[in-house]
Amino acid sequence: MTEEEKEVPKKKKPKIPRQPMPEQDPHERAKNFKEVTYGFTAEFALNESIRCIQCKKPVCIDGCPVNINIPEFIKKVSEGDMLGAAKVIKKSNLLPAICGRVCPQEDQCEMVCVVGKKDKPVSIGRLERYVADYEAAHGTFEMPEIAPKTGKKVAIIGSGPSGLACAGDLIQMGHEVTIFEALHKAGGVLVYGIPEFRLPKSIVERELDYLQKIGVEFKVNHVIGRIRTVDDLIQKDGYDAVFLANGAGLPQFMNISGENLNGVYSSNEFLTRSNLMKAYNFPEYDTPIKKYKNVAVIGGGNTAMDSVRTALRLGAENAYIIYRRSRDEMPARKEEIEHAEHEGVQFIMLTAPLRVIGNEKGWVTGLECIKMELGEPDDSGRRRPVPVKGSEFIINLDAVIVAIGTNANPLVAQTTPGLELNKWGYIVVDSEKTCMTSKKGVFAGGDIVTGGATVILAMGAGRNASKSISEYLKNLQF
Repeated sequence: MTEEEKEVPKKKKPKIPRQPMPEQDPHERAKNFKEVTYGFTAEFALNESIRCIQCKKPVCIDGCPVNINIPEFIKKVSEGDMLGAAKVIKKSNLLPAICGRVCPQEDQCEMVCVVGKKDKPVSIGRLERYVADYEAAHGTFEMPEIAPKTGKKVAIIGSGPSGLACAGDLIQMGHEVTIFEALHKAGGVLVYGIPEFRLPKSIVERELDYLQKIGVEFKVNHVIGRIRTVDDLIQKDGYDAVFLANGAGLPQFMNISGENLNGVYSSNEFLTRSNLMKAYNFPEYDTPIKKYKNVAVIGGGNTAMDSVRTALRLGAENAYIIYRRSRDEMPARKEEIEHAEHEGVQFIMLTAPLRVIGNEKGWVTGLECIKMELGEPDDSGRRRPVPVKGSEFIINLDAVIVAIGTNANPLVAQTTPGLELNKWGYIVVDSEKTCMTSKKGVFAGGDIVTGGATVILAMGAGRNASKSISEYLKNLQF
């Protein structure tokens, strides 16, 4: 190197910023049920993948409940090998198009991303979605490696994320798998709970189709606990093991005056009518939802955001979120809160309902509320809301949607003798790793064990259960 060359300062490589997610204009999307975000372009995906520094100790893998090899799949993206990236993801997750859309990566893999210590973390979830969508558009079906048939049969109760993840693993281990679903379509909360604008049903159908192609059998309109019991499945139908993944779909209410008025919905009913039964497309689909002008949704989680944004799209002139804490304590994803706000949802914070008001015909006309202030932290670590004396006021409404959480559906437990439950009615398992219940050959995982949680955590439980079930089937004992 010459002296002149030494004197020339080295140019720093320009830092690539975190790539933006293209999305519909807020005013337009508030009037339709099309997907809000469009997904990365090829250029955005490439630029985002280059931001990954390929850590020697990739803590992002541990941050993922299903332990996807994140650096490996992102490296494939940076090399332009999208189908190779899809193969890497599917070793750990058979539902990447779903997880890439609805999982809270900001609280899991992206939260521990090393790049995020000095900059914004790599958009792992958005890259996962891009890869899954690319594979669907450009790839062809490839049968995964499936172990020789074991002759063992497993029944899975519930076709939500936990049941699907468990089924996908067990079928590849060589076992026969049948999923029993109570509703007329498989998918569980993915089809009845998450709106079309956040998770298109065609995406769910695509992932379910993949599981069917690799050998998973689905039986819909099968309410286990009514037409068959868990004991029937084992003793009469010849299943060697059962995995309970029936979720926590029993609505919670506020237990205040007026909750039985017309125009009061649980979020479960409201979203099921719209999502699964396509009431938003009435009369083409014959499950109507009355059109309301002024709608309040009680709650601050993702289900509350889904409900209020659905109400807006169904024609509400005023769509409110009523939440008893401040915005900082809201458990919903930040992205969902921002999307709701941009679309015109009105937030009434530090407010709690006292009673639903109705007219002589039994229809909702308003909601009496009281202002709250934050006191000392409660068991959740969030500051406890305390009523402000004399601050009562009334909001004029014609519909109230209650989205304050769910409880365990008791049907399976009530018809399964010997199944241990905790004081809240959730199924007790010996550990989250084995998922074994108190009843021999019966396992459980997902929301029916933990209470309402995320899609990816439920999938993690399903994967853990699949390993334990397979081990049980080999030894027929622990």
